[in-house]
Amino acid sequence: MRGVITLRDVVANLGVVRREFGALCVVRCLLATLSRRRTTFLEVALRLNKDS
Repeated sequence: MRGVITLRDVVANLGVVRREFGALCVVRCLLATLSRRRTTFLEVALRLNKDS
């Protein structure tokens, strides 16, 4: 388990993410996965900046 979100994860849990975190979080998750940026769901959901 790498902890990195994938498009498959986002699509499989789309309803839960939208209900619990909102539509904007869904959009940010989709953008992060489509840009192939290696990030975790919490970084996207909480808008944390990675120092690296």
